[in-house]
Amino acid sequence: MTRHDEGGGTVGDIEFRSEMTVELVKHSASDSDVIWAARVSTKGEQSQEDINADPERSAGLINFLMRDRHGTPFEHSVMTFYVHAPIFVFREFMRHRTFSFNEESGRYRQLEPVFYVPGPERHLVQTGKPGAYEFTPGTAEQHRAVADATREAYHQSHAAYLAMLEAGVAREVARIVLPVGLFSSMYATCNARALMNFLSLRVRRPDAAFPSFPQREIEMVAEQMEAAWARLMPLTHAAFERNGRVAP
Repeated sequence: MTRHDEGGGTVGDIEFRSEMTVELVKHSASDSDVIWAARVSTKGEQSQEDINADPERSAGLINFLMRDRHGTPFEHSVMTFYVHAPIFVFREFMRHRTFSFNEESGRYRQLEPVFYVPGPERHLVQTGKPGAYEFTPGTAEQHRAVADATREAYHQSHAAYLAMLEAGVAREVARIVLPVGLFSSMYATCNARALMNFLSLRVRRPDAAFPSFPQREIEMVAEQMEAAWARLMPLTHAAFERNGRVAP
């Protein structure tokens, strides 16, 4: 009989995870990028003199651009993230067509048996109607039911996947039995303006000008992306927050 662990971790050849991984792998992003891109409208080629300008002295300009929704200067800062998360999270990601994505392929490699099981902090019970609902924690019995059911389903689907591979079935066919709780990995590239649009929808904040109701799992990814971006462009991030977290 297969042993089921109580939290995350590995049982046999299968790993269960409740956390997402986000890494900033490369970037060309800074507050000064916003400044020289914006000033070309009034200074022409002389705006290149501002490439190395002190952004602290131009915080007001950044805030003005954000407040009045002059968005294109924010498109000159680019970031690439590595994301390791369940497939159902990626399906929500790909609604954001201003990103560029490259994801690992189950046609060309055997997929690793890493599966998502919600952690004990994940709220389980939905109350209210779409657009105005809340989630509450759920009982210990409900958490146990989710953990047991997901792990059992993962074991069965992974066993079927391996059986087909061992029978000589092509990877692109064998993968059809795997669930959307399987972890995948991808690179996601975006500019700062696209990222702000993503964050405005995928992070729930009570101080936002427009409420959003993201699924918790994509919010877990978005929170890590926002933290990395805030370190790169602190003045732009501060202006984003100051102006209601509305993408310009």
